[in-house]
Amino acid sequence: MPELSAPTSHRVRSVLAIPAFRRLWLVTSVSATCDWLSLLALSALATQLTSGYQAQSFALGGVVATKLLPALVLGPLAGALADKFDRRRVMVVCDLLRFGLFVSIPLLGSLWWLFVATFLIEICALFWIPSKDASVPNLLRRPDQVETANQLALVMTYGVAVITGAGLFTLLSSAGSFFGGSALSMVFVALVLSGIAYLVIALTVWFRIPEISGRAIGNRAVAPGVLAMMRDGAAFVVRTPMMRGLVFGIVGAFAAGGTVVGSATLYAASLGGGNAAYGVLFAAVFVGLALGMGSAPRLARRLPHNRLFGAAIVAAGLALVLVAIAPHLFVAIVAVMLVGGFAGIAFLTGLTIIGSQVADEIRGRIVAFVQSIVRLTLLGSMALVPLFVGLVSARHIEVLGYPFLVDGTRVVMLVGGLVAAGVGMLAYRQMDDRRTEPILPDLLAALRRGDLRSGTGLLIAVEGAPAEATTEQAARLATRLRDAGHVVVVLDDGERDRERWAAATREAALSGRRAKALAAAAVRADQVERVVRPALESGAVVVVDRFLVSPLVQFGVAADRAQSELDPGELENLAAWATGRLRPDVSVLLDRAPEEPSTEARGISGEEHVRVQRLLTRMAAAEPHRYVVIDADGTSDEVAERVFSGIQPLLPQRPATSDDDAVPQAPAPAPSAP
Repeated sequence: MPELSAPTSHRVRSVLAIPAFRRLWLVTSVSATCDWLSLLALSALATQLTSGYQAQSFALGGVVATKLLPALVLGPLAGALADKFDRRRVMVVCDLLRFGLFVSIPLLGSLWWLFVATFLIEICALFWIPSKDASVPNLLRRPDQVETANQLALVMTYGVAVITGAGLFTLLSSAGSFFGGSALSMVFVALVLSGIAYLVIALTVWFRIPEISGRAIGNRAVAPGVLAMMRDGAAFVVRTPMMRGLVFGIVGAFAAGGTVVGSATLYAASLGGGNAAYGVLFAAVFVGLALGMGSAPRLARRLPHNRLFGAAIVAAGLALVLVAIAPHLFVAIVAVMLVGGFAGIAFLTGLTIIGSQVADEIRGRIVAFVQSIVRLTLLGSMALVPLFVGLVSARHIEVLGYPFLVDGTRVVMLVGGLVAAGVGMLAYRQMDDRRTEPILPDLLAALRRGDLRSGTGLLIAVEGAPAEATTEQAARLATRLRDAGHVVVVLDDGERDRERWAAATREAALSGRRAKALAAAAVRADQVERVVRPALESGAVVVVDRFLVSPLVQFGVAADRAQSELDPGELENLAAWATGRLRPDVSVLLDRAPEEPSTEARGISGEEHVRVQRLLTRMAAAEPHRYVVIDADGTSDEVAERVFSGIQPLLPQRPATSDDDAVPQAPAPAPSAP
C-alpha cells in the first residue's frame, strides 16, 4: 500500500527505521524537552531575582519578549545561513553556544544577564531550527515520508516534550523541597542540566549524524552572498502561488490562535468560570492540536495537501466563530478543541508542503521565513487583541430566554474567525491547482468518515503518453504482479471501450460535445461499477491503463485545442462524478518527451501529448505521495523493470490468496512485443 494508506504504526516504524533520521528525531526530542524545561526555569528565575508584583510581572514579560524578539529581526538571516553553510556545523556551533550560555546564567546570577543570555539562546535556536528542518527531507527515503517525519517531530515538540519538561521541572522543585534545597538552587540545577543536554546534542550531531551535511563543499563555495540569498528567498515566496498561499494561510491561522490566547482569560470569565475554566480551555487547544496533527495524514488521502491546507484554515476560522457565540463552557471547550484541531492539520500540512515541494537549496530560507511569520503574527495578535477587547463595552442580552453576555472577547473572536476564514479562502485559491472547484466539496470530502471506497484492494494506474506505452507497461506490470502471487485485475482502457463510446454516440446520433462527454462518462462509470469496485472490495490489485487520461479527459484536451464551449473544470467534475470520486492509490507516471510534435497516437496528437504530460506532472507535484514518476526513456524491458521497482515498496505486505475467479475480470490486452 502507499505509505499514507498504511497504518500509523507501520508508517512510524518505516521512518524511524532510517538510522540518520532516528538519531535526529531523538536529538530534536531532547532539544524540545530542554526548551520547555528552560522556559519554566527562566520564568521562575526572573520572578525570584525581583521583588514586588509589578517588578515580577515586568521580568516575566521580559523573558517572553526576549524569546520572541530575535525571530522578528534575524529570521531571514537564519534561513540564509542554513542554505549557505554546512547545516551540521551550524547546528553544532549553536548547541555549543547554548551550552555555554545556560551554564553562565547560574554563575552570574543577575537579572540583566538573564535577559541577555535568553536573547542569545533564542538566536541560537533561531539558527538551529531551520538547519534541522531543512535537513529532514534529505534523510528520508521517499517524499511521502515527509509528512510522517513532521508528524513525529510536532507530536514530540508540542506534546510529549511539554509534559516531560513540565514534569522534570516539577520533579526538581519537589526534590529541592525534600532535600532542603532552596527554590533558586533547583532552578540553577535545571538550567545546568539543559546546558549539558545541549552539549550532548552537539556531540551527537557531529559524530553520529554526518548525513545532515548533505551537500558538497564545492557547491557551497560558489553559493551567492547572504544578502543575495535572502533576496532570492523573498522573491521565491512572492512569485510562487503555492508559497504565497502558504504565507496567507499561516497569517490567518496564527492570528486566530493569537486571538484565542490573548482573550482566553476574559473569555473564561464571560462564561462564568475562573482560572480553572481558563486552564481547561488552554488544555483543549493543545488536545485539539494533537488530534489534528494525528488525523492530517488520513485526511491527506482524500484531499491533496495544497487544498487541505486552505480548507483546514477556513474550518479553523469557522470554529472560532462558534467559539465566539458559544453560550456554555462545554460548547466553548468543544469549539476551542476544533480550532486547535484544524490549526494542527494546517500546521503539519504546511510543513509537509515545504519539505516535499521546496528545493533543498532554498528550503532553509523558507522554513525560517515561515517561523518568523508565525512569531510575528502571534506577537502582534496577542498585543492588539486586549486593546480591541477593551474598546467594546459589555452588555447582557437574552437568547431563547437564557442570559448571554456579549463583551469584547466575543466580538473580537467573531471578527477574527471571519477574517481567518477569508484568509483561508484566499490561501485555498492561491494554492489550488484546480481553481474551478468550490471549496465546500473539499471540506466535506476531507471530513467524511472512512475511505471513499471499501475493501482492501489496491488501485494502480499507469499514466502518460503516448497510449501505446501505457498500455504495454500496464500489461507488463500486471504480469509481474501475478508472477509475484498477487490477484490482479486489468482494466483495459483500450479499443473495446472506445468502440463502446463510439457505438453509443453513433446509435444515439449524438453530435454535440456535451452529449459525447456524457457518453464517455457513462462508459467510465460502467467500468468502475462493474469491474473496479468489486475487485477492490475482494482485495485484488487492479491495474488500469490511463485512469485519468480516459476517453473523457482526452476529449477535454481536444476540446481545449478546438476552443469549444466546454469548460475543463466541468469535464473534471463530470469525470469525478462518474467514478464516484474514486482515485488510484498510486499512479505510475511514465515521464518522457514526445518523439515528434506531429506524432498521432490513438487520437492524441503530439501537441495534446504535451498537454496531457503537463497536466499529469502538475498533479504529481501537488500529491507526490500518490505518484511514482518513472523515466520512460529506454527499451520496454528497461522501463518495465523501473516500473516494478518503483511500485514494489508500495505493494501489500502479503499477496492475496483468493482465486482469480473470486474477482471480476476485465479482458486483458495482449502486451505488445518489446
